[in-house]
Amino acid sequence: MAMAFKMATTGMWVTEECKNSFMEMKWKKVHRFIVFKIDEVSKLLTVDKVGGAGEGYDDLAAALPEDDCRYAVFDFDFVTVDNCRMSKIFFIAWAPTASRIRAKILYATSKDGLRRALDGIHYEVQATDPTEMGFDVIKDRAK
Repeated sequence: MAMAFKMATTGMWVTEECKNSFMEMKWKKVHRFIVFKIDEVSKLLTVDKVGGAGEGYDDLAAALPEDDCRYAVFDFDFVTVDNCRMSKIFFIAWAPTASRIRAKILYATSKDGLRRALDGIHYEVQATDPTEMGFDVIKDRAK
C-alpha cells in the first residue's frame, strides 16, 4: 500500500498520490484543479479527477457530482491592479443538498485533516450548490 497520512478525527488516510498531485499543481503548475474523493470502504482519501493546465473553473464545476460530496483544490491565476501576476490556491468543500447525510458528516469531519496535509492553501470555500462557489465568489475572495 502507498504511504498514507492518517486524519486523526475520522480514521481516514490521505494517500501519497493526493499530496504528490497537490505539489505538482502548486510548484510545477501541471494541474489547474484536483478533485478528491473519500473511499468509505478502504478509508482512503484518493484523487478522483485532475484538470490539466489548460482547463478552467467551469471544468472544475462540471467535474463535481450533483449527488455526492467531494473536496477540490483550484489554482486561480489573476493579475492585480498593480499589473502583477498572482496565483492563489482555493480549497473547496463540496457538499450538495442531494448527497447522503452520512457522506456530508464524513466529509465535514475529514476536512481539517486534508487541509493540514495540503500545505499552501490560501482560501476555503464551502458550497452546497453551484451558486455558492461561482467564479465571481472566487474572484472576490482573491482580491
